[in-house]
Amino acid sequence: MMHAVEFLKDAPPAIPPVIAVTGSQRHFKRQAIARLRTLVIDDDDSSLSRFPGRETELQTVTDELRTVTMWGDRRLVIVEDADDFVSKHRAALEKYVDAPAKKSVLVLDVGTWVKTTRLARQVTDRGLEISCSELKGGALFKWLQDTAADTYAVKLDRDAAALLVELIGEEPGMLDSELSKLSTYVGERKRIGLEDVRSLVGGWRTETTWFMTDAVRDGRMEDALVALDQLLAAGEAPQKLLGGIGFVFRKLATATELARHQPLDQALRDAGVFPQAVGPSQAYLRRLGRAKAERLLTLLVSADFGLKGGDKLPDRIQMERLLLRLSGAAS
Repeated sequence: MMHAVEFLKDAPPAIPPVIAVTGSQRHFKRQAIARLRTLVIDDDDSSLSRFPGRETELQTVTDELRTVTMWGDRRLVIVEDADDFVSKHRAALEKYVDAPAKKSVLVLDVGTWVKTTRLARQVTDRGLEISCSELKGGALFKWLQDTAADTYAVKLDRDAAALLVELIGEEPGMLDSELSKLSTYVGERKRIGLEDVRSLVGGWRTETTWFMTDAVRDGRMEDALVALDQLLAAGEAPQKLLGGIGFVFRKLATATELARHQPLDQALRDAGVFPQAVGPSQAYLRRLGRAKAERLLTLLVSADFGLKGGDKLPDRIQMERLLLRLSGAAS
């Protein structure tokens, strides 16, 4: 099995006659299938056939695989949304994998691929599974940075990648789209930094949320409360604001725990605090003291519970109280 990211970077020299493209990430599937088109038929549309899995019989597919045209004898046949097709024709597909058309490639585009079935084992032994599963954590950040470099010829800073995922989510198609915009935005500078993501992707609301959390951290409560008022007046949902606050202060809570066994500055870095925020965050935690710092996560969980109906106070009052507690100004 190869993940689509690996396949796109280093496809095997010989493409086998049966390939299962598995998983839920359509962006990776489109890229993997586009790469297969180039490798198998050199993007020749006359040698490409696509069939809808729910409406197609196996005989139609195998006839196409064994058809020789006047333009060439190599064919790429793709069965899309093939979960039902595979279930219905599993036994016949097993026989086909034993004796496939020699110069054609069958691609089964499936969402679920049970690896314990005989068909899956056959594809593992004689074909190829290209996994289009989700990427998480470091693997997602690496893919983002590699895509920025390989596709858009720009350097994406790791903290910028982390913020991009926080703002956009983990869907690779949407992330790729934002990378395209960012690469145009930075132009000849050829480097996407944290501020670029904050300005272009986050916009005014993200900038203001960031300003608010910085103000809480630095003890500037008047600035923090003014920013909160601006965001609420602009229609920002308290739960969404809590997500932005949690993005910052969960890292500080993690660093507090890590600092039991290592220096605080290193704990902050290991917790994912952005480099330029390490110094101010270190000063914040020392000002707060360990006892209050160890309650940061509890405060966030309590606020989440309250905003979901567990507290009868108005949402604005709950948010103001949370900011005061996070700053250490209230208990």
